[in-house]
Amino acid sequence: MPVVVATIKTKPGRREDVLAAFRRHTPAVHAEPGCLLYAVHAGEDRVTVVENWVDHASLDAHSAGPALEALGAEIAEALASPVDVAVLEPVPAGEPGKGRLPNT
Repeated sequence: MPVVVATIKTKPGRREDVLAAFRRHTPAVHAEPGCLLYAVHAGEDRVTVVENWVDHASLDAHSAGPALEALGAEIAEALASPVDVAVLEPVPAGEPGKGRLPNT
């Protein structure tokens, strides 16, 4: 089950614009087949999304889908740099409830 961590660095004063776009588009992502987790987090100058997908086919469909395309177009002007996307595989360690995402 792939886990994705996407970090978006925002231009000064544009973080709230990016968060508003995520609020608008996240329900469509949650409705996509195979989406187990799509959670948005914010820091001072960045927005980070943690995702978990049933399989790589679901992730690939999301990556080429209309929700991500619309979101990307909406936030493009607010980005300070290209989006950093890491596709990862879980490596459980320690206590099962603390060492991995619930669906991995």
